[in-house]
Amino acid sequence: MRNNERSTLEKILTVAYQEFLQKGFQGASLRNIVRQAGVTTGAFYGYFKSKEELFDALVKEHYDHLLNMYQSILDGFHKLSPEDQRTKTVEYTIIEMSHMTDYIYDNFEAFQLILCSAEGTPYENLIHDLTQMDCDATHDFSETMHQTGIAMNTIHPQLEHMLTSGMFCAYFEMVMHKIPREQAAEYSKQLIQFYEAGWQKILGF
Repeated sequence: MRNNERSTLEKILTVAYQEFLQKGFQGASLRNIVRQAGVTTGAFYGYFKSKEELFDALVKEHYDHLLNMYQSILDGFHKLSPEDQRTKTVEYTIIEMSHMTDYIYDNFEAFQLILCSAEGTPYENLIHDLTQMDCDATHDFSETMHQTGIAMNTIHPQLEHMLTSGMFCAYFEMVMHKIPREQAAEYSKQLIQFYEAGWQKILGF
């Protein structure tokens, strides 16, 4: 890509970020983006075919990467020995989630859009997607404990979903309220400690 083309694309993306952040995906206007970026409509459509494609360019890579990161965290936990799964959940989760928090803060603007401006796009389901992944992993953990002879309490799927979703809603408050990075790292650690204590109490392990 030539320098002038890169400059035009960067202008479009910069203006689009502000438009989406201020008005949300549904309220954002391509006409405003084109005008404020100082490009023609024809030039814009040389880069993006639609508002959806433009929003994708700002967030899709980071959305997918975060889901893959969290799946890797869950897969890594599943590979631990049953004893380590039972006794080292907090330590493991704090370390691994710190990497996820770092990624979010390294790409903070994209996650602001995902969490605050994505209504009407597939990306509005981030918390739901992570919640479902975590619930599936909890079932795997329960099965592992059962196979090793450790009895655990059962939990209604609806309550499990509520508690897990609540955890992610609390976690992403750091983005929605622009909490400073170092403070967010500490809050994330305390949040994990709080929720893991609750899970241990409810599941009885």
